[in-house]
Amino acid sequence: MDTLGSLQEIDRSNEDFTYRKIAFRIVPILMICYIVAYLDRVNVGFAKLQMEVDLGFSETVYGFGAGLFFIGYFFFEVPSNILLHKVGARLWIARILITWGILSGIFAFVQNEWQFYSLRFLLGVAEAGFYPGVILYLTYWFPSHRRAKMFAIFQAGSPAAGIFGNPLSGWIMNTFHSVDSWHGWQWMFVLEAIPAVVLGVIVLLYLDNSVSGAKWLDANEKAMVSQDIEADHAAAASTHSFTGLIRNPMVWLMSFIYFCFVMGQYGLTLWLPTLIKASGVEDNLIIGLLGAIPFICAIIAMVLFSRSADKHRERRWHLVVPALMGAFGFIIAATATSTTVSIIFLSFATAGVLSCAPLFWSLPTAILSGSAAAAGIAIINSIANLAGFASPWMVGALLDLTHSPAIGMYVLAGFLVVGAAIVLSISAERVNR
Repeated sequence: MDTLGSLQEIDRSNEDFTYRKIAFRIVPILMICYIVAYLDRVNVGFAKLQMEVDLGFSETVYGFGAGLFFIGYFFFEVPSNILLHKVGARLWIARILITWGILSGIFAFVQNEWQFYSLRFLLGVAEAGFYPGVILYLTYWFPSHRRAKMFAIFQAGSPAAGIFGNPLSGWIMNTFHSVDSWHGWQWMFVLEAIPAVVLGVIVLLYLDNSVSGAKWLDANEKAMVSQDIEADHAAAASTHSFTGLIRNPMVWLMSFIYFCFVMGQYGLTLWLPTLIKASGVEDNLIIGLLGAIPFICAIIAMVLFSRSADKHRERRWHLVVPALMGAFGFIIAATATSTTVSIIFLSFATAGVLSCAPLFWSLPTAILSGSAAAAGIAIINSIANLAGFASPWMVGALLDLTHSPAIGMYVLAGFLVVGAAIVLSISAERVNR
């Protein structure tokens, strides 16, 4: 029933209903997991507002430590994604959630920069494989022409983490400061780590590894989805060896494109509280509430761009436009002289930068399939996420050097423009499916 030759045996009258059923079953829980993942990854940007003073960290120390997360991520992401493909998404995603939750809570006990460095590295090791693992997992359930919307809904977890997490972090740091002799940032790390462990248990009980194991789909629905996924795989690249992927120039091109976009993403999200504070805001809760505004704009932009990309089956310009939006937002925000102007253009930058990721993943998943996709997605994501190390470190070093965020914002804008230009160098026929 799952071969291409059995098209006439499958009733497709409920095709849209079936994919909506799958989306409602698996995407919300994955999005919630990503909200928690992103919050535990970037809440160090909020902790910095107090931790920097309490522990005597410089901007460079903070930027270097924040970026070390992505070094651990880099070394362990490919093996993590391959293991997910072998042992199943349910078990492996649950393991990732539980281990990173425990490590995130331990940040409350950091006392010096070397402990900070070590824990950021280990947090990256623990979380390695989650994001690319979910991207891979979604390719098991949705054909390429339905993925951009699903990627966007999942990716909306990052701005959602900003919308809810920024005010939450500010409130925790204000409310719990000095409770039981702990600083507000210590309480923040502990309280925001608990949901990851709880979600790990839920994932273990709830997710299915594949279409064939989904008892909530009937035989016709399973056959239809399996046929669509198989057709996708037949149209994608057939090289499955790791060495073949390493030699594939498209893998390296995709890695560099995504590197450019990740530079903008983490340069923004890890420094956003600091940028808002630099505009003249002092209260942590107000910083958190203002910091939610750019992420609200990002969710709207992500939904609009992804729906349009799927509707028109066009990938390149739907990626280039938000990248250029992000660059423009960075350039204007860098010279803003008031909090209002700063928030407006940081919102513009955030909407553009965060829209890039879900739209980007429609490119490599259109040319890779099966085990090649498992390793290829992880290779691209791990190489590109080295920008998550380079970006905050660079911004911190430039801030210490110039005492202004402007130069760092200009550099981030430049990376986004370069990434957009390279996207346009790819043939439309290769990715517009």
